[in-house]
Amino acid sequence: MVIGLRHIPGGLVALALGASVACSTPAPPPAPTAAPAAPAAAAQPAAAASPQVFTAGAAPQNATANCSGSLRKLTIGVAVAPPNVVHTSPFVARGLGIFAKRCIDANIVQFEGGLSQTSLTAVAQGSAMGPLNEAAIGAGLKGKQVWGMAPKLPQAYVVGENIKSAADLKGKRLSAAGGGVGSFNWVMGREILKSAGMTVDDVQFISQATAGRLPGLVAGQLDGVALHPEDLYLAQKQKPGVHVLVNLSDFLPLYFFNAYGVSDDFLASDRALVRDAVASLIEANRAIYSDKAKVVPIMVQATEKPQDAVEFAYDYLVKNCVWSVNTGYKPERTTWTVDLAVSNGDIPADKKPGYDQIVAQSLGDEALAAVGGPTTISGCGD
Repeated sequence: MVIGLRHIPGGLVALALGASVACSTPAPPPAPTAAPAAPAAAAQPAAAASPQVFTAGAAPQNATANCSGSLRKLTIGVAVAPPNVVHTSPFVARGLGIFAKRCIDANIVQFEGGLSQTSLTAVAQGSAMGPLNEAAIGAGLKGKQVWGMAPKLPQAYVVGENIKSAADLKGKRLSAAGGGVGSFNWVMGREILKSAGMTVDDVQFISQATAGRLPGLVAGQLDGVALHPEDLYLAQKQKPGVHVLVNLSDFLPLYFFNAYGVSDDFLASDRALVRDAVASLIEANRAIYSDKAKVVPIMVQATEKPQDAVEFAYDYLVKNCVWSVNTGYKPERTTWTVDLAVSNGDIPADKKPGYDQIVAQSLGDEALAAVGGPTTISGCGD
């Protein structure tokens, strides 16, 4: 069969398949449920079910040779199950022995959405280093961001064939995967609706597992969803006609996508472990940019996605400097994202946190010094 490439505004390149190409039948998506339209009041997250443990990218057995005594235990959370390509930095750090080189035994677990209550509870209780956003800190979570994994948004907002503009989403079904109201997909959907003068009350948000985003779109259960590059690639193979409404990095260019954080207590009690973990993750991101041949097999195992889809995503993420190369700290991104959260009512105006309340700048500087200081790779330098 002949497969042509077509360019989508903002840089994502997706497959354009002829009508004669047969599509594989996707697995049926998990049964979705409708999410409420209005955000719940901000509160400290409540504990939920234990997260799933990932084994992909296990460290080499002999990596402990330079460590005296036992390795230091660290639980690291990833935002999606299974993770998307952009989320695989901890797997690379473990798989290449980078964590073990600094005497860290990293236990990687998944939480159903980086903004889910389970994920934020694990961070707040000091039991994990994991995704931590500005709104959670503004709502009272006592923690700090310690590493900006991916400052830029990697996703596109993908819609069904008959959706030509944001206005066409009125009355449609949009994803609220990974936590329902307040989840990343819900927040992105809300911003898309605002651009057409609509609110969350003008659509039906569907709460589902993050793994249901792609099959939900392909099966027609969703009319709009934020998809990562590998899932866009697969969606257009499986259901020609679905297309990008907007690349989110173009739509929200200063939105801070993903930062890792720890509780204030965790940082105070074991600063050296947090610093060494961040140094390992910075080194892992640099390896991602520098050694595609070594990291792609780890990404394929972790994501459970076909290699061609993973390589498509890898190429897009590297070309667009989505992964950080240094600490990932960008004060202007943090400030803009906080202002957006305040304007949307996610953070009360009288509790708006400042940059120093959100980011452990000195910790990041220490970790950056441990890997030789700031650098630029292929024009990327966040």
